[in-house]
Amino acid sequence: MKHLRLIVNNAQNKKIKFFDKKELKKILDLYAQMVSSGLWKDYSLNVSNNEISFNIYKRASEFPIYKISKNLKSKNNYEKYFIQDRNGKLINKSDNLNSLIKNLKWQYFKNVKQV
Repeated sequence: MKHLRLIVNNAQNKKIKFFDKKELKKILDLYAQMVSSGLWKDYSLNVSNNEISFNIYKRASEFPIYKISKNLKSKNNYEKYFIQDRNGKLINKSDNLNSLIKNLKWQYFKNVKQV
């Protein structure tokens, strides 16, 4: 009994559960550009076990108009990042956040009010 050792495997706990510094910088650069053009006004972060999302608002009291999300439990690596509109419709998905943000024409997405 005196030669027994307790070994704890913490390898599963080392997974990143948030945007890393480069990802967050890329998203905040886009956000700053859209705020300076007057299209976006506010943002929030939503963290869950399955995904992390950067929610973008036109006004602070509304639902988010866009969600830039990182899927933490993606089975397919192609679906690691995705963008949704306010209705939850998938706009685009990719394995690379830089290409996902660059390939969208953000100023052409307009909100349509339902009467």
